[in-house]
Amino acid sequence: MKPFCRILATLFLASLMCGFGAAPRQSSSGSCALEDAFESRWILPHWQAWVCGFAVAPQQSSSGSCALECVLKKMDAAAADFHTAQADFVWDQYQKVVDEHDTQKGTVYYRRAGNEIEMMAEIKEPMAKFMLYKDGKLQVYQPSIEQVMSFSAGSNRNEMESYLVLGFGGSGEDLKKTYDVTYVGEDRIDNIATAKLQLIPKSDKVRNYFSKAFLWIDLSRGVSVQQQFMEPQGDQRLAKYSAVRVGAKIANDVFQLKTTKKTQFVSPRG
Repeated sequence: MKPFCRILATLFLASLMCGFGAAPRQSSSGSCALEDAFESRWILPHWQAWVCGFAVAPQQSSSGSCALECVLKKMDAAAADFHTAQADFVWDQYQKVVDEHDTQKGTVYYRRAGNEIEMMAEIKEPMAKFMLYKDGKLQVYQPSIEQVMSFSAGSNRNEMESYLVLGFGGSGEDLKKTYDVTYVGEDRIDNIATAKLQLIPKSDKVRNYFSKAFLWIDLSRGVSVQQQFMEPQGDQRLAKYSAVRVGAKIANDVFQLKTTKKTQFVSPRG
């Protein structure tokens, strides 16, 4: 499996983090296949491939264009002053073929120092897991089996980090460089006034994983409070964020894995 494919499948669900236990799917071309990664027990409980169909962005009115620019400017302003953020999350992966929801709950932390991005996702339910992105490397720690899997972003670091900060510290200008962005309209999420944006990836490589996503941007703070990713077979992933604290004081040790002497560190081949 190509390193880019493995890292992308894992990171999407940094920002982007899929339901655990779902079986992977392979594209018709067979390229960027995930079967080899999912055969071992370290990846099967973690990520399913996001291989979605293509979609065409709807036509946008002039008033929608104006509204879109206003939202993107709010994101630009938030990104310019972004240093840290903390939020509670609920990740819900729906699998249509079995008509089941796989739900995870926890807390995610972000920190930016200069050009360096750090992220820690602490999954508390239904089973403790930790995902740390730091120094261009993603580590997935499963205390139940005392194992840490490490992935290097390598030459795809900038691309990976743009996904990582989707809705949290990413600017509107950067969003437009990576996606065709459409303003859908205003919406209220948990009594928060938001703007709903539709994203269509510009990169063919990224479209091999998802074709369409939606962001709900808090109009007062310029950060995401909800994200939705659509898959062609009818599967969906919904990420909801609450208790969002932009500028939160976060201790340095939050961005460190609390491993033990028994913990094994493993790097996948390829």
